Amino acid sequence: MAQEIKLSIVIPVYNEEGILHSAVIDLIDRLKEFPWTYEILLSENGSRDKTVEIGEELASRHPEVSIHSLGEPNYGKALKQGIQRARGKYVICDEIDLCDTDFYSRAIDVLERDEADMVVGSKVMEGADDKRPMMRHAATMVLNGMLRILVGFHGTDTHGLKAFRRDRLLGTVGRCVVEKDLFASEFVIRAEREGKRVREIPIHIVEKRPPSINLFKRVPKVLKDITRLTYIIRIQG
Repeated sequence: MAQEIKLSIVIPVYNEEGILHSAVIDLIDRLKEFPWTYEILLSENGSRDKTVEIGEELASRHPEVSIHSLGEPNYGKALKQGIQRARGKYVICDEIDLCDTDFYSRAIDVLERDEADMVVGSKVMEGADDKRPMMRHAATMVLNGMLRILVGFHGTDTHGLKAFRRDRLLGTVGRCVVEKDLFASEFVIRAEREGKRVREIPIHIVEKRPPSINLFKRVPKVLKDITRLTYIIRIQG
């Protein structure tokens, strides 16, 4: 009988040849201190460098690692497919430049005590320590402020680290329709609106490298997706 997987770690990756190998090996090493059975799912989306090659090498050497290639640069779609491929009781959505096992430990503790269905790692709530450049921090504040005004979001953050019980949130994932950058936001907002217990915990965040996509280049697409998300949530429900 195959061993039950307790934790699925889903990590979208795009043009990450510079840190992919070291980040995954470091994550595997740090997970040794925990008693969890786990899998690491690399959701590759449209990389033009050696990300796929490195991911496949990691998967061949480490049975807990797998890689799936989407074939197009689409963060949200890659994250959604990774979640749907996950087999663990609990799912962690992570970023390759974070791999924050302290968040894993605290979030899983909350989920195991059945105090929440989803735990969001907030970069901006009281107690958080955001070491990213000021412009990135400000962008997070602006985005989530817009979500509170436009769609009635009640939290402080939607992007980045989150953990949840797969059996309780998989249906919510399937109902999300926005892709690209705002899939993660729709996921959290839908969970909240569907009555799932969403809890935020503060995180300490230090990125290992600059963003793979320029912040200013993302703005037009994000604004377009916010408009679509507002219509979907407010009109379609």
